[in-house]
Amino acid sequence: MIPRKHCLPALCIAGAVLLSACSTVKNISYLQDLQPGIPIHVQETRQLTLQPGDRLRITVFSRDRELTDLFNLSDRNTASGANGERHPYTVRTDGTIEVPTLGSLRVDGLTRQDVADLIKYRLISSKLLLDPTVIVEFYDPSFFALGEVGRKGRIIIPTDQLTLVEALALAGDLSIDGKRENVLVLRTVDGVQTPYTVDLTSMKSVYGSPVYYVQQNDIIYVEPNQKRANQSDQNAGTLRSLGFWMSLPSYIVSLVLIFNQFK
Repeated sequence: MIPRKHCLPALCIAGAVLLSACSTVKNISYLQDLQPGIPIHVQETRQLTLQPGDRLRITVFSRDRELTDLFNLSDRNTASGANGERHPYTVRTDGTIEVPTLGSLRVDGLTRQDVADLIKYRLISSKLLLDPTVIVEFYDPSFFALGEVGRKGRIIIPTDQLTLVEALALAGDLSIDGKRENVLVLRTVDGVQTPYTVDLTSMKSVYGSPVYYVQQNDIIYVEPNQKRANQSDQNAGTLRSLGFWMSLPSYIVSLVLIFNQFK
C-alpha cells in the first residue's frame, strides 16, 4: 500500500499527465466544430489564374501543320532544347505574352481555359487557321510550405484548383508541434503581399477564408506551438517544460537516498 503522504504527489502527477493529453488532443484536431450529417457550404470553385512570371505550355493543333508549328514553342528544337526540352511562354511583368503572328496578348487574371479560348478566337478571326484546337497548360505552378510541416519548400500544384487543406496534405501535414489555430498564408497580388491567418480547428475559419483556394506562389507558414518554441531555447525551455517538473520529484528522491547513504 502506498503511504498516504505519497498519494498527493502521485495524484498531482497523474492529473498533470491527463490534462496534458486532453490539451494535446484539443490542439491537434482539425475542424472541431464539424457536425456529422450537416451539409457544409463551400466557396465557389476558384481555378488558378495567370500572374506575371507564370509559364505556360501552349499547343495548337490543326490540319495545317506548318502554321501550327509557329505557335508550339514548347515543341521546337532550339539550341537549348535539342533534347526535346519544352520551351514555355512566360507572362511578362505587364501581364502579356508574345505569341507569334498574333502579337501581344493580355493574359493576367485569366484561367488556362480562358487563354485557350482567346487564342482560338484570334486564330479564327484572323483567318490564320480554320479548325484550331488549342491546349494551354501551366508549366510549373507551385506554392511554398514553411514551419512545422512534414515537407518544406516549393511544392508543385497538381490541379487547377487546390484547397488549403489539400495543400497542407501535399506538404506532409502539420507536425504534432504545429500550431493549428494560427496558420499564416502570404499572398502576393499586383506586387502587394497580404497576410491571412486560418484556424484549422474552426470550420468557419477554414471554409470562409479568402485563401481557402491556394494560388501559385502562396507562402504557407505553420507556427510552432509553445512546447516546440520552448525547445529552441534550452535554458528557458527546460524550466518551463512539463517533463522537467514531472521528473523533478524523482530527482529529489534520488538525491535524498544518496545523501542518506553518507550520513
